[in-house]
Formats: sequence, C-alpha cells, structure tokens
Amino acid sequence: MENDKKELAVAALRDGTVIDHIPAQSLFKVVRLLDVENLTSSVTIGYNLDSKLIGKKGILKVADVFFPIETLNRLAIIVPNVNINEIRDYKVVRKFKVTLPDEVVGIVRCNNPKCITNNEPMKTRFHVVDSQNGTLCCHYCERLVTKDEIVLK
Repeated sequence: MENDKKELAVAALRDGTVIDHIPAQSLFKVVRLLDVENLTSSVTIGYNLDSKLIGKKGILKVADVFFPIETLNRLAIIVPNVNINEIRDYKVVRKFKVTLPDEVVGIVRCNNPKCITNNEPMKTRFHVVDSQNGTLCCHYCERLVTKDEIVLK
C-alpha cells in the first residue's frame, strides 16, 4: 500500500501571522526587521525549504501576534513579493502581499558616509523612487540606494 500523505515542512499555527515565500537569503533580514528575537510568543523559522516559485524559500510563523500593516509593509524594502497570512483558529482569515510605502523612515542606513544621518543622531528618511526595483533616495543627501545596496539599521 502506497502512502500518499504529504508531510508538512512546518507545523500548523492556531493563531498568528505567517510570512511565506521569503527568499532564503533574506529570511534573517526579515527576522531582524520585525525584531522577532525580542518576542515572547512562539516563533517557527523554516529555512531553505523547497519552493516551486523561487527555488529555496524561508517561512516565518509567529504565534499569537498580528503585526500592524505598516510594520509588514516595511518588509517590501527587502522582500517585495512575500505573502502574509493571518491565521485564526487554524484558518487563513486574511491573505495579502506587502506593498512598499512612499517613504521609509529609520529602517535603512544611507550609504553616503558624509550624509548627516551617519554623523548626527537622527533617523534616516528615504523616498521611494522606483518601487518595482526597490530604489530609494535619501531625503537629506539625495543619494540613491538600490535594493541590492540596502543595509538595515
């Protein structure tokens, strides 16, 4: 008799947030951006899981936490096509993709060493120039930062 059951790579979540289809190389940036290491709820991290869409992916499941939409949309800076699933009583009640906000404050470091944000205690501020390619422009020095150059604060 053949066993046709599929094995789940990561256990089901009763209530909380699931962030899926994270490119494997960006998973720990997502963890850092969401400050997951300081949460007190259960967190499941799946790394280098097989994905038909992107090859290898990461998945993040956070029990009993529903992040504000503004927080989740910040993920679009580093992972623009991730899926967000809100789970209640083991059912997906809301599913959406993140969208890049028009302005990014206090998340990304300016790569211009002479920028005031690198020399004074102030938050960085970037305007989104190209949301498709993830290009940002520093509000203070007008330096462009591409998705590949982004360094999180």
